[in-house]
Amino acid sequence: MNDVKSLAKSFLYAIKGILWVVCNERNFRIHITCMCYMFYYLLRYDFFVVSKTEFCILLLSCALVLGGELINTGVEKADDAVSREHKRAIAISKDAAAGAVLIFAVFSVLIGIVIMFQKDAFLQLFNHYATEPIYILYLVLSLIMALLFIFKFGSFIKFIKGKKK
Repeated sequence: MNDVKSLAKSFLYAIKGILWVVCNERNFRIHITCMCYMFYYLLRYDFFVVSKTEFCILLLSCALVLGGELINTGVEKADDAVSREHKRAIAISKDAAAGAVLIFAVFSVLIGIVIMFQKDAFLQLFNHYATEPIYILYLVLSLIMALLFIFKFGSFIKFIKGKKK
């Protein structure tokens, strides 16, 4: 029974870490937002033709970016715990971890372009928006919400935590 409790605790710690990063790291929220838009358009409309293999490649590339961002945050926080002074080794550690995320993100974008750049699909999507202009309003509203999530969510969470004290 202790093994099950230990396993459950490890999952809870992992979820707690993910939630902390969502609340405190803007770049993670950018990655989540881009990923949500991509998968929304892939799953909502049948304009894009994507094989199961291509879909799995997209999932894997997103997982690498999000996982890389989590590791980057862990490295940064561990480095900060060691020393807040500007030390060359700490700077290199932080820069290298951030560079890894950048490489994951750039290649994920390239993978997305290779898989999703389908001229006919974008023409159909454009026609959809042209014939149903209300969806342009929905898109604009979702972009506003996405920008608020990216740039203000951390402040909102800090404000809420401050109110509880």
